[in-house]
Amino acid sequence: MTNTIKKTYYAIKDYLIIFLGTLLYGFGFNGFILSNEIVTGGLSGVCALIFFSSGIPVSISYFVINVGLLVIAFKMLGMKFLLKTIFGVISLSVSLSFFEWLLGGVPIIKGDQVLFMSILIGGGICGTGLGLIFSANGSTGGTDIIAAIINKYKNISMGTGLMLFDSIIISSSYFLFHDVEKIVYGFVEMGVNSYVLDRIINANRLSVQFLIFSQKYDEIAEHIINDLGRGCTLLDGEGGYSQKPTKVVVLLAKKSESVSIFRLIKEIDSQAFISQSIVRGVYGEGFDNIKT
Repeated sequence: MTNTIKKTYYAIKDYLIIFLGTLLYGFGFNGFILSNEIVTGGLSGVCALIFFSSGIPVSISYFVINVGLLVIAFKMLGMKFLLKTIFGVISLSVSLSFFEWLLGGVPIIKGDQVLFMSILIGGGICGTGLGLIFSANGSTGGTDIIAAIINKYKNISMGTGLMLFDSIIISSSYFLFHDVEKIVYGFVEMGVNSYVLDRIINANRLSVQFLIFSQKYDEIAEHIINDLGRGCTLLDGEGGYSQKPTKVVVLLAKKSESVSIFRLIKEIDSQAFISQSIVRGVYGEGFDNIKT
């Protein structure tokens, strides 16, 4: 597979993931949150306040406000981020409009007795949608842009960054409803949303480190580079008991690649000694950008 085909494949994959994420968010937000008159965080929460006070559909106000915020995204995060953000904003606006029409403002789960369960389900679905979007390096605009800027320059997770803005937005809903219970439900949704969001992003970015001890280190290293497309490092070592020189293959990879790595090593040297450990952060080519 050539580099051009690879780039095209990954670009299409990212946009499909973003589209799926916006569909999940649009469904969860309209079916479980907005229809139960609960204000969430983010720009969708601001648009919900506008909807409850003026009747303007969330999909319309969401799109209009994002037009101005996209200018900030262009200056701070670059054209590549902007393209996916534009796609995310349009896709989510369409998704919100579609589920507004499809559900007609009627909650999926009705009744005060099951309201709490509805909020939990809605928060989980929305968090899953956002997690998919962020994992594809996309954005839905709004406060996501601000959170992405913070995440780019500081070691603050997306969920934590969004939570700071969400708290202010949810609390302000008291001036509209004068109902503390609705604020509590809003914070419950925020907590579930942020937790699921972080879980999905961290699962996608989790990395592992391999230390591989084998007499067939050269063959293992060659297949790692050619078959898996990963780089590796050969370190000089010496057996503590045998006093014989040996080579250690050091490999950093995504956790999702672990099974393929074990299979490759086993096919070459079933007697290899392998150490696998979880690493909290890997920065550089093929992984996250270095943050300062």
